[in-house]
Amino acid sequence: MLENFSIDKNMAKLILFQRVELLNNFQKKIRKIFGRYLFTNLMTNYFLNINKIESKYYNKMLEEFNEIKGEIEVSNKSILSIGGGLGGLESILFSYLKQVNFSIIERNYISKKIIYGWDSNNAEAYNSLDLTFKFLKTNGMSLNNFQIYDFDKQNLPFKKFDIIISLYSLDYHYDFNVYEDYFRKITTKNTKFIFDTIRPDNYFDKKFEYTKVISSHHQTTQKSKRLVCIGFK
Repeated sequence: MLENFSIDKNMAKLILFQRVELLNNFQKKIRKIFGRYLFTNLMTNYFLNINKIESKYYNKMLEEFNEIKGEIEVSNKSILSIGGGLGGLESILFSYLKQVNFSIIERNYISKKIIYGWDSNNAEAYNSLDLTFKFLKTNGMSLNNFQIYDFDKQNLPFKKFDIIISLYSLDYHYDFNVYEDYFRKITTKNTKFIFDTIRPDNYFDKKFEYTKVISSHHQTTQKSKRLVCIGFK
């Protein structure tokens, strides 16, 4: 399985924008003074240790992989990823499953202000599709094994998926209902959803035949739970 990532300076900057928890204490103090946008786009030129970020990002993605690994089957061949950012989890999953195809839905700009909770205009984003494409290729994924879709162009994939994964995106920054009609067209009764939510405990019991809490994340800005759900009602 993939043992580490390979990243460049631009990827490192994007990782720090997406993954604030990877900052050291000094960087967090500087970020608090300048704000996330200015810190990431200006100050990281002076405080950027690419090798350290590379290692920290890999370890974080490996941690997330190990948390959901028990829900992934080798027979899974088609995975939809929503809001995966640079693609670290997808790269590790690919190295684990080998024969799998990823459809990746993301947005292609960086918001100057990050909103925790749901933006009524669904306008929040912090990613570069060009960097996602480059990262996936650099870290072992073949062009035959992934397709990237810009959410705002609404040119989304329409096929049946084995798994839909969205960590800290679907129903964390974006309302699940934004995608629900689309999901019903691309899933079977066995399609497995793995995602984070800030909803009340039993909200998804009304939508799915099966729900299970994998973990609870009380240390995050928005207290959330990681769920596995199967079978729309």
